[in-house]
Amino acid sequence: MPQPEPPTVALISLGCPKNLVDSERMLATLALGGFIVTTDPDGADLAVVNTCAFIDLARAESDQHLDRLESLKRAGRLGRIVVAGCMAQREGARLLHRHPDVDAVAGLSARDTLADLCRKALARTNREAPLVCIGPHPAAPPDDRERLRLTPRHYAYLRITEGCDNRCAYCAIPQIRGPLRSKPPDQVLAEADELAADGAKELILIGQDTTAYGRDSGGSWTLDRLLAELRRRRRVPWIRLMYTHPASFSDAVLEQLAAGPPIVPYVDLPLQHVSDALLASMGRRVGRADIENLIARLRRAVPHLSIRTSFIVGYPGETDAQFDDLVAFVEKVRFDHVGVFVYSSESGTRAARLPDRVPATVARRRWERLMKVAERLAHDAARQRIGQTLAVLVDGPDASGRLAARHVGQAPDVDSVVRLPNGAADIGQMVRARITGAEGYDLLGNMVEPAPPRRAGCR
Repeated sequence: MPQPEPPTVALISLGCPKNLVDSERMLATLALGGFIVTTDPDGADLAVVNTCAFIDLARAESDQHLDRLESLKRAGRLGRIVVAGCMAQREGARLLHRHPDVDAVAGLSARDTLADLCRKALARTNREAPLVCIGPHPAAPPDDRERLRLTPRHYAYLRITEGCDNRCAYCAIPQIRGPLRSKPPDQVLAEADELAADGAKELILIGQDTTAYGRDSGGSWTLDRLLAELRRRRRVPWIRLMYTHPASFSDAVLEQLAAGPPIVPYVDLPLQHVSDALLASMGRRVGRADIENLIARLRRAVPHLSIRTSFIVGYPGETDAQFDDLVAFVEKVRFDHVGVFVYSSESGTRAARLPDRVPATVARRRWERLMKVAERLAHDAARQRIGQTLAVLVDGPDASGRLAARHVGQAPDVDSVVRLPNGAADIGQMVRARITGAEGYDLLGNMVEPAPPRRAGCR
């Protein structure tokens, strides 16, 4: 008798790069478990949604995807649905009240056994209760080696920590992801070697708070030593540092940034606000003077440094004067990239119990005003790049048919890009481009020298 066809599975990855790394491990686990991976849930035996639950907008996006999958299932065009990731971890079986057609709910601890859970979901009948697998947070950080990567081959995310001990008043991440757990250095370095061998030219260091690396282990391996070892090995041309915390940014880490390649002159430094009163309420462990001092030290030590930051508007108790002060601060400092979020009240956090809520309409107006300021400054900065010649890494074609590339001051997916003519270079190639113009946030450029001709035949 002919053997049955292996089941097909589609995975939808939502949320941040940490979630993306989990999705890449999920895909590898499913493929090794005998599933055929497909990109389209329509017609698949099973769909897995790796959800985000950081703020209300992220949960709404997760719900929208699940609503669509449930419609496909009811129409007989999808077999089973598994909800995984942060929203599954945070809500557990409660999630089934909104999504009764879901077959299984898999928390974060189920990531590496997902194939087994999916097989049980396929065997489940509609009369049986959905499977719910929500375990405690593992004591050890996840091992992210052996991934089926969703990023282009030439860059990869390297997670160095899981969980967080900062306990910021507005943030539910410690509830979802658990306490800080730093990956052992040997594991981080082995994963860096694996990603480089797989073609990565850029490693992007991520975690809930990368500057906290090693704090939980009490040993000598802190972020600066890890960066120094990655520098010594120099497996890739670019190493990018994301998700740092202003209260944990040591002089030793600054020295590693200042020492140059392969660590690029770029830092992601979420600040959230500059009002001393609000920063204290948020539990950020820094005041405005600390923030200004850190930015000054960074810019003195690291020539041509690009700084990405983010702010929260509409936090409980934020006054018009405090918001005006934040706008003036952003105009004065002129960050390279700014993200702005409207405060989201998260159950179980300290901020959710605070009085003096800012009306939603006021918070939205503040968001719009600060975004306009950030946009104007970004456009000004882009125009100032005209005439420069920059080394760029080519990510691939954009929606208009041009090539999207990035210089060292641009992180993938969250920052602007350098747009090159179609066919100017190969995906994953590092080239030099002369900036000829600006298009909003983005730069326009041409190759300084033609790219080497492509060889005919298969590649």
